[in-house]
Amino acid sequence: MKLNTRFYAAVSAVLLGSSLVLGGCSGMTRQETSTATGAVVGGVVGNVLCGGLACTGAGAAVGGVIGHEVAK
Repeated sequence: MKLNTRFYAAVSAVLLGSSLVLGGCSGMTRQETSTATGAVVGGVVGNVLCGGLACTGAGAAVGGVIGHEVAK
């Protein structure tokens, strides 16, 4: 059975990237966490509604502002 080295390289890169990203979020305050969560949710909603890059970015921006204000 031949191992697909490109597949394992991609999986390794995703795991390494995920661990770096999650490690960077360990010291976030409650307001920063709320802002990031709002931006992610807003980006997903914007993408679902329009499907374009502009809608995703606008949704992320609006969601981030809403998440920031809710945590005050």
